[in-house]
Amino acid sequence: MRFLDLLKLSLRMFKARTMRTLLTILGMSVGISAIIFLVSFGYGLQRTLLEKITTSDSLVTLDVTQGDGTQTLNNATIDEIKAFPNITAVIPVLELPGQGKFNDFTLDVSTISSSASLLKNEGLKIEAGRYFLENETQNIIITSAMARIFNLDPQDMLNKKASITLFQSSSTGQGSAYNPQKPYTVVGVVSGEENIIYLSLDSLSDFSIENYTKLKAKCTSTNTLNEVRTEIEGKGFTASSISETIDQANKVFRIVQIILMVFGMIALIVSAIGMFNTMTIALLERTEEIGIMKAIGASRTSISLMFVMESTLMGFLGALGGVVLGYSEGKILNMGINLVATRFGGESVNLFFNPTWFVITVIAFGAFIGFLTGIFPARKASSIDTLEALRYK
Repeated sequence: MRFLDLLKLSLRMFKARTMRTLLTILGMSVGISAIIFLVSFGYGLQRTLLEKITTSDSLVTLDVTQGDGTQTLNNATIDEIKAFPNITAVIPVLELPGQGKFNDFTLDVSTISSSASLLKNEGLKIEAGRYFLENETQNIIITSAMARIFNLDPQDMLNKKASITLFQSSSTGQGSAYNPQKPYTVVGVVSGEENIIYLSLDSLSDFSIENYTKLKAKCTSTNTLNEVRTEIEGKGFTASSISETIDQANKVFRIVQIILMVFGMIALIVSAIGMFNTMTIALLERTEEIGIMKAIGASRTSISLMFVMESTLMGFLGALGGVVLGYSEGKILNMGINLVATRFGGESVNLFFNPTWFVITVIAFGAFIGFLTGIFPARKASSIDTLEALRYK
């Protein structure tokens, strides 16, 4: 028999047994949608987390801190690390406690003094305004937590003047306070739950800096990261990269995705059993028909292909329906979560993500499951004796 004839015979199920066929496809769709929904939730969580903690620059950057020895992070150290091969930039970072005064209101803050390139490297999310530039020494950025203290929107904090006092402990154990004479201007507000002020290190030119808190060593690529780390640690410093955290997070999320997929597979197995039952009943109902087809010359291969194509087609359509159903479930739930989050002052996130390769794999897997459920009925149908089939009632 020709392929098109077999396909037409397989498609008869939609006319002859419409309700049962649609219910079988729906059952497969429910199983596939469970996989799509749960695994896409795992991918969405992974993607959301990594977007929060990574940028393209941070992936090639090492955080250099003091080791267990007597090494210090000063300007001499910066020049030393800059001389290493595969280093493109070294950004000093000074973190000090302080106080910020806005009009007549004073509050305790944490200050991070560095260059404008640090802001991009850290991947800070701007809620209002912009980053300060390299030559803007009197401009600062604050976190949204500070705006909430003043009960103001981030946009209303822009262009406000602030006086900042820094507190530093010296090597002798005595503390000192530094109060720049010129006021600072808020040019940007970034997301954050702590009271942090980001300011330019160049604005502290007359401030005695003994040591920096840490250094950001930017490498040429991720391939040179380990080599540079070894060189830095050889000098007695400690070097770490966010890529290590990402690797650990990816391992955890792989386990989570496997666990979620197992739960989805349970629903798919139940659906596959339902499809197998449908094909078995179809075999019993069409036994006499099979006998007639054999009597007029249909081969065993053609009979087998008819059943296999029918089950594969149901599996494929069930997988397509499952993808649509799972995607819709994720979208609806994500909209509901974001609605609640924004209502309580949070930000919208996308908790569901479906990689293209994953969707294609699931559709192919659904068709494969349909193929498997049709093998036994197909073999059974092809092996039926023609005379027995014709006498079957």
